[in-house]
Amino acid sequence: MFKSLCISILLFTFALPATADVLLLQAIEQEPPNSPQGLLRPKRGEKMSTVEARFGKPKSIKGPVGKPPITRWDYDKFSVVFEYDTVLDTVIHRPR
Repeated sequence: MFKSLCISILLFTFALPATADVLLLQAIEQEPPNSPQGLLRPKRGEKMSTVEARFGKPKSIKGPVGKPPITRWDYDKFSVVFEYDTVLDTVIHRPR
């Protein structure tokens, strides 16, 4: 009885369909490259002063909020997220 139970458990274990995470490579490939031919935008680690010198004043500023202080600068085609005065990330706006 125990032997047949073990065999049944093994069969059901290996009979279950395998699942895996799917990488969204298509979404990554759709993001324009950060180059003069693509959408030039700030990179992680840049300072607020450098971003303002390269891209001008933002259309709007949100924050700072929380600890550490997080600030968002909105431009026409992207938004820049800062922690203190350092770029954390840049988010590209999707066309509407």
